[in-house]
Amino acid sequence: MSDSSTAPNSFQFRGSSFDSMIETLGGAFGTFDAEPISQARDFRWGIDFSVSDSAVLITGYHQTDFQFHIEPTADTTEYLSIVVPRSGGMGVTYGPRTAETGQGGLLLYNNFEPNSVIMRGEENVVDELLINWSVVLQTLGQTFEAPFDGSLDLLPEVSLSTPAGQLIGNLTETIMGGIRNNGPLLQSPIAMAHVTQALADVVVRLVPHRLSHLLEKKPCLIAPRHVRRAIEFMQANINQPITMPMVAEAAGVSVRALETGFRAFRDTTPAAYLLRLRLRAARQDLLDPDNNQAMREICLKWGFFHFGRFSAVYRATYGENPSDTRRRVGGSSWVRSEVVKQL
Repeated sequence: MSDSSTAPNSFQFRGSSFDSMIETLGGAFGTFDAEPISQARDFRWGIDFSVSDSAVLITGYHQTDFQFHIEPTADTTEYLSIVVPRSGGMGVTYGPRTAETGQGGLLLYNNFEPNSVIMRGEENVVDELLINWSVVLQTLGQTFEAPFDGSLDLLPEVSLSTPAGQLIGNLTETIMGGIRNNGPLLQSPIAMAHVTQALADVVVRLVPHRLSHLLEKKPCLIAPRHVRRAIEFMQANINQPITMPMVAEAAGVSVRALETGFRAFRDTTPAAYLLRLRLRAARQDLLDPDNNQAMREICLKWGFFHFGRFSAVYRATYGENPSDTRRRVGGSSWVRSEVVKQL
C-alpha cells in the first residue's frame, strides 16, 4: 500500500467523528458497541471495501486508539479474519486473554468469537481479509474426512518471520492485491475460489488449532478398506434412504465390523457419520444463494423427515436455526448493501 493511500480523504467512506463511524460500521456488521481508549479532539476515520463472493477486503484508517464489540445478528456472515497491520496494531480479547499484533505479524480470528477488538496506534491503517467461514468448514471436512462444528481455537498470532507466516502472508497479499480497486480476481470467480481455498488449506495445516494433533496422527490412522468403501457408498447415496445393513453390504463386512471400524478410525458410529454428512449437505444448500428450494424440500432431499428434529440437531451443531442460515444467504452482498444504506 502506498503512503498516499493512508490519507483519510482517499477512502470511499470516511468521517471526522466517532459517532459517524459507529453508525456506519454498526449498520454493516451488526450491533456495534465502541468506545475510544484515549481522548482526542478529533476522530478522523476512513474505510474501503472490496467485495467478492468468497471474500471481503476491508482497509481501515483511524486517528487514535479505540475498542469495539460486534454482536452478530441473524444477518451477520461468519468469516475467518486475517488482519495485516500497515501501521499501528490490532488485538482481540477472549475473556481474560488478549492477542495482539502489529507490523510484521498477522492476526487470525473468527468474527463470532472475540469478546472485543482493540485498535492500537495513531494514524492506524489495517488491511483485513475476510474469508467466508463456509470455505474453512469445507477445508476442514476434506482434510479430516468428517464434518466439523464448534470453535476451531486457531492460534491468533502468526509472525511473518516464520515460514508459515510468510506463506500465509504471501497468499493473503495476493488475494488482497487481486480484489483491491476492482482487481483482476473479481473478474475471475473460478481463480478467486481456487486461491481462497488454497489460503484456507494452508491456514488449517500450518496454524495450530484444536484439530492440529490429528494431522500428525493421520498417516498412522489410515482407515481400513471397508471403512473407506462405506464412506464412499454413503457419499454416493447420501440423498437415498440407505440403512446401515445396506452400507455394511456395500463395504463387504458385517454391521458389527462396520461399527467397530468406524469407532476405531472415525471416532463415531456409521449412523452418526451419515447424519453429519447429510446435515452438512443440507447446510450447503441453505448457504447456496442460487438454491430456491423451500426449507422442507431441502430437509426431505437429505433424509430429514421431521422438520422439528432437523432444526434441533442443526441448531446444536451450528449454533443457529436453519432459518437463520437462510437469511444470511447472498454471499458478501450484505457488506455492500448495508454500508450503502448507512451512507
